Amino acid sequence: MRIGFKTGRVGVGIATAALMATALPGAVAAQEGEPVAVCELAYLTGDFSELGPTLSNDVNVPAEAVINLDPPLGRPWQVYHEDLVGGTEEAQAYRRCVDQHGAEVVVSIAHGYRTYRDQFLEGVAENDGPVSPSIHGGSIPSNLGGTPDEPIFRAQGSDEGLGHGAVVKAADLGAEDVVIFATEIEGFQLASNGAESALPAEDIELLARLNVPPGESSYRTSAQTIADLDPDAVIVQGDANDVAILIKGALEAGYTGHWIGETGMSLPEFIQTLGTEPIAANDSIGFVAFGANKTTPAWDFYSEMWTEANADNPVDFQDPDNPYHFSAYDILVQTALAAELAGGYQASAWAPAMREVVSAPGEVCYTYADCLALIRDGQEIDYEGVTGSGDFTEHGFNSVNATYTQYNEDGSVSDPETLSTEALLALVPTLTQAECDENNVCEW
Repeated sequence: MRIGFKTGRVGVGIATAALMATALPGAVAAQEGEPVAVCELAYLTGDFSELGPTLSNDVNVPAEAVINLDPPLGRPWQVYHEDLVGGTEEAQAYRRCVDQHGAEVVVSIAHGYRTYRDQFLEGVAENDGPVSPSIHGGSIPSNLGGTPDEPIFRAQGSDEGLGHGAVVKAADLGAEDVVIFATEIEGFQLASNGAESALPAEDIELLARLNVPPGESSYRTSAQTIADLDPDAVIVQGDANDVAILIKGALEAGYTGHWIGETGMSLPEFIQTLGTEPIAANDSIGFVAFGANKTTPAWDFYSEMWTEANADNPVDFQDPDNPYHFSAYDILVQTALAAELAGGYQASAWAPAMREVVSAPGEVCYTYADCLALIRDGQEIDYEGVTGSGDFTEHGFNSVNATYTQYNEDGSVSDPETLSTEALLALVPTLTQAECDENNVCEW
C-alpha cells in the first residue's frame, strides 16, 4: 500500500474493503460506522513549513496503512491537517479542529499550548474530550498531562530532556565549556533551559547563551560570537535549517568544534541545507534523540510497512529509522488500541486505557492487528512497540531510550549511541514544573 501526502485541510481516504481484507494478515474489512475525526496541528506554512509535509505524513501513514485496515470499534479514522501558520496560531488551529471537524482526537498539541490550555481543559470537562496524542509535546511542562482531565500523551521525551542529553554527551566528549544557541521558540527555549540547568552537574562552564529569532537567513553575529569564544562544544536548539545555517556561518568565521543538537536535526532538511563540507571540518556534528528497539517483531512489521507505504512518496519520507516516523507510528497505534479497549474516545476511559494497553500484566503483542485481536478476545495486552516498552510516566511521556547520533562525513549517520540512563536520571530534579493553584490554573 502506498500513501501519498495531501496538503491543506484534507482528509485521508478510507481504504477499500478488498484492500482491507487482504493487505494485513488477519485483518478484516472495517465495519460501517461514523468516522473518527483525527485532526493534526500541522506546520504547512511559516518557519517550519519545510518540515510540515513529512510530519503530516507521519500521521497519514499509520492511519491509512495500519489502523484503517480494521479500525477500532469499526470507526475509520478521517485525518485532517489544520495549519499552525508557522507555529503562531496553534490556538486557532485547535479551535478549527474541534469546531469545524468535530475532532475526537487532536494530534500534536505543541509549542503554543500555554495560550489555549484553559480552552482545552474546559472542552475536556464539558465533552469528555478531545484526547490528544502528541508526537513531541512542544513546551508542555513535565508535570502536566497524562490524566483523564488533561489527556495528553507524548510519543517522545520532554524538550528539557533533549537539553539534558546534550549536556551528558558534551561531558562524554570531554567538553569543559560550551555555548548554547537557541531560537526563540518556546520548546527550544525550554530545551536550552534544561541544558543550562544541567551544566553544573557535569562541571561544564557556560560561556554564553545566544537567544535569537527563528527563520533568519544568516546568523552571522552568533557565528562570530561562537568563533570568538571558541568553546569546546556548542549546544544548539533550533529548527534544522536554522542550525545548519549557523554551523556554516561559524565555519566561515573560523570555528570548528563539537556541535550537539536535537531530534529535528534527524530530518533530511538539515543535511540538505548544511551540505557535507562542515561535517569534515568540525570535530563532530550530531543530535540527541531516542532509538528504536529493532530486536522485536514490532520493528520488523513497522519497517516493512513504512517502506512500502512510502514507496511513491518523496525520499525524505522513506527512512523508517527517523525518530519522528516511528514515534508517531507508536503513539497512534497506542491511541487506537486504547480506544478499542475503552469503548470509545472519551477521555475518562481512554486515558487509563492508554496505560493499560502498554503495561504488564498482559499478553505481549507487537503489532496493531495482533493486539487488537487479543483485546476483542477479552484478553489483557502489553503492547511492545518500536520505541520500546511503551510504558508512560505519571504525566504521559512515553518511555524512550535516549541516544546520540553523529553525522558521517558523507552526510549519512552513525548507529545511535545510547546515553547514560544514570546520568539522565540524576538530572530529572532540574526539570521545569508548572506552578498550579487550587483551581488548576498553571503558570510556567
